Amino acid sequence: MYTDPSKLRNIGISAHIDSGKTTLTERILFYTNRIHAIHEVKGKDGVGAKMDSMELERERGITIASAATHCEWKGFHLNIIDTPGHVDFTIEVERSLRVLDGAILVLCAVAGVQSQSLTVDRQMRRYRVPRVAFVNKCDRTGANPLRVRDQLREKLQHNPVLMQLPIGIEDRFEGVVDLVAMKAFRFDGKDGQQVVESEIPAELLDDARRAREELLDAASMFSDELTEAILEERVTEELVKRAIRKGTIDLKLTPVFLGSAYKNKAVQKLLDGVLDYLPDPTEVVNEAHELENGERKVALATDDSRPTVALAFKLEDGRYGQLTYLRVYQGRLSRDTFVTNMRTRKEHRVGRLVRMHADEMEDIAAAGAGDIVAMFGIECNTGDTFTDGTVRLNMTSMHVPEPVISLSIKPVDARSENNLSKALRRFTREDPTFRAGIDEESGQTIIRGMGELHLDVYIERMKREYGAAVQVSPPEVAYRETVSQRAEFSYTHRKQTGGSGQFGKVCGYVEPCEQDFEFVDDVVGGTIPREFIGAVEKGFRSCLGKGRLLGSPVVNVRVVVNDGASHAVDSSDIAFQEAARGAWRDGFERARPKLLEPIMRVVVEGPGEFSGSVLGTLMQRRAMIVGSQEDGGLARIEAEVPLAEMFGYSTTLRSSTQGKADFSMEFSRYLPVPAATAEELLAKARGGQERTAAGSRR
Repeated sequence: MYTDPSKLRNIGISAHIDSGKTTLTERILFYTNRIHAIHEVKGKDGVGAKMDSMELERERGITIASAATHCEWKGFHLNIIDTPGHVDFTIEVERSLRVLDGAILVLCAVAGVQSQSLTVDRQMRRYRVPRVAFVNKCDRTGANPLRVRDQLREKLQHNPVLMQLPIGIEDRFEGVVDLVAMKAFRFDGKDGQQVVESEIPAELLDDARRAREELLDAASMFSDELTEAILEERVTEELVKRAIRKGTIDLKLTPVFLGSAYKNKAVQKLLDGVLDYLPDPTEVVNEAHELENGERKVALATDDSRPTVALAFKLEDGRYGQLTYLRVYQGRLSRDTFVTNMRTRKEHRVGRLVRMHADEMEDIAAAGAGDIVAMFGIECNTGDTFTDGTVRLNMTSMHVPEPVISLSIKPVDARSENNLSKALRRFTREDPTFRAGIDEESGQTIIRGMGELHLDVYIERMKREYGAAVQVSPPEVAYRETVSQRAEFSYTHRKQTGGSGQFGKVCGYVEPCEQDFEFVDDVVGGTIPREFIGAVEKGFRSCLGKGRLLGSPVVNVRVVVNDGASHAVDSSDIAFQEAARGAWRDGFERARPKLLEPIMRVVVEGPGEFSGSVLGTLMQRRAMIVGSQEDGGLARIEAEVPLAEMFGYSTTLRSSTQGKADFSMEFSRYLPVPAATAEELLAKARGGQERTAAGSRR
């Protein structure tokens, strides 16, 4: 157990897809002696990178699930989480950043700030995670670290400051000039493990002095002591590092490091930067909510002697049961002690406590405050808080984006049916953005996710890991329904069945609004008794899940109830719920209902020569071009496109750009469906209902 939190760093490695995150992590593990040989991401040697332990990850050369590991560097303990770069697996980044104290934002020296870099940066801001930037691939043709530094300022609104200058660039990249120590560093040996310090080359000395002036100017904003030292010309490395550290932890400065992970250059200096500038657990404010005191916020202390508070941020179903990844915020967690799940109020015994190294586990007896570990055999959900039972605190949950694409899947035989249900149970527990359920009308099993690749990976895992062969239908788009004008309603529910009957009358109107749903009680004079108002609202809410056009959820509707009638004997909760449902049917039909479709923010990046082709492929898909820019021969086109038009776009884009462009896509908002498209969808839905009705008659 690590007893000194100041010697602990919990960091994540995040970036746009293909920026070199996993390659960087592989080098970090090698230089910290956690692994003894370097393997490449694609797994051409049959081994693959340590952090891509899933067979699918090694085949595709992408990270699918975040992986945790730990290592030692210069007497410090580092917990590292390598996260996916693809937007479809954004939840892996989200939940990792929720529990980390700092992060390395990896950027490509050629492509610079890309579409997913913006998403990752937004997630870091959401959880107030300090970060250092690592400009990777400085050995590549077209590399320009200074341009990437400028993009950090312009596109991400950071305050970037260069910590290093490159010695050579592109294929002549040899090492870096450290602007704090004012020394040159090269990396020799077969795997770059020999760090050779020397004087700065004469041809770089003027550039280095200018860059150091900029560095001191930026750092002095966070330290009066450094400002005085600059004026008196007694600047020390320690003063500079302390000032930069303060600016970084306050999220007002981003130290920028340079290197090439693939060519084994400057990774060790980045590790030094992590120790120097990223916070330890005691320097980060973590808060919990008291469950019994109006959810009052309570600051947690990174102290082993305080009551235990830990957050479950990731689940995996393994061979030995459920593996729960935990961040211990306060107190200590020990084997054979008891913890309480604050959501279920159940007490659990901690049977096995482990420290993760990708897919390997190392048993430990205890974990202290600030550590990241995993425990076995305890049933819980992602986002559950565990305490030692002496405090009633709950950590804030992480942001979970809503799925935007769905598929209908059907097992091909009885054996697959059983295995499919096991796979769905596991995957929905592990991944909050992957949903599965039965469609009430069709009886089909529907899976929902963040994109085509997201669902494609899970279908492949069903086949490989569970032997569940499934048939997949074309994706369905998550449409919504709303109203376009105000419409009055007046409905009386009357039912006599002998004895006391049912009676309830509800009057008012429906109209469009900005919120998902708003219920307004404008009843005066007691025409609807107060005790039945809740039943009226419940009746209206029960209609929102299924609209009258396509059966899609209804949004952006305000219901105002301003009159009604009741009966002294026959009125009841059920009667007024039924009256509200009838009033909904009455008002919704006359409020000119319309369909809304999900609009995606699509960013396409590729060589400028293909800009015309890319614009053509987007315009064919009802795109609204938001902006386009060209920088250094690379074009970046942003557009808003209906999700329904984006299926199969990756194939179209590859063929029109010779495979040189890629795109990312995330949900933006809902907008009305064009009249012609809406008519087609409604006709198709009517045809499906008629076929279903004919089948049931037979």
